[in-house]
Amino acid sequence: MKLAANLSLLFTELPYLDRFAAAAKAGFTGAEILFPYDVAASATQRALIANGLDFVLMNAPPPNYTGGDPGFAAVPGGEDRFRHDMRRVLRYAGVLRPGLIHVMTGYTKAEAAFDTCVANLQWLADTAPRQRFTIEPLNQGDQPGYFLDDYALAARLLDAVNRPNVGLQYDSYHAQVIHGDAVHVWQTHCARVVHVQIGDAPGRTEPGRGTVDFARLFASIEASGYDGWVSAEYKPTTKRTEMSLEWMRGVMG
Repeated sequence: MKLAANLSLLFTELPYLDRFAAAAKAGFTGAEILFPYDVAASATQRALIANGLDFVLMNAPPPNYTGGDPGFAAVPGGEDRFRHDMRRVLRYAGVLRPGLIHVMTGYTKAEAAFDTCVANLQWLADTAPRQRFTIEPLNQGDQPGYFLDDYALAARLLDAVNRPNVGLQYDSYHAQVIHGDAVHVWQTHCARVVHVQIGDAPGRTEPGRGTVDFARLFASIEASGYDGWVSAEYKPTTKRTEMSLEWMRGVMG
């Protein structure tokens, strides 16, 4: 498997720019950063290059430092804000060149949310046809009111968007919390998945601390032929991140 480290959650005992070297030393070959916008893109780019790490994924939209709500894709009436913020994201991505951009759908249960999200994602996919994007279901316990909170809903949304550069982001933690069986979710939806994140449930801890059957999950991922990144996105229960990486031995052989 191609393993990436989420440097927003892993190695946080270190300063931001030191996390890249720690990840590479631990055996990761890629990195994702949820919201890298507080640091100059050129500084992050240098850290990635210096440590031989691919930049796998970042989230959008960026924080709105001027006040007001950021442009989430499913929020009716927020189409202009969404387009403004995504243009900012694409300028930032022009420097960092992430493999994927995870587009947050936002917090709404409005009747028009589905159609709004479809139209916004189609606009974005067509605006940046060479950039790949993802959507990800998030559980209601952690993200109350979030629009995209179910994998079946994500499948319907992707069918409606119908763009080759928009795919599904699978997260074992959220899948387990939402549906109770992360492996079954993978087996049901793996054909749509373009990015994998792993964390155990409850608590989004390292694999082996909760209820996700990672032996079955990793076997299912391998059997499916998935060849994308598998990113460690969890909150280590150990004092130092490297102490939480026992699970990597089984994955890397």
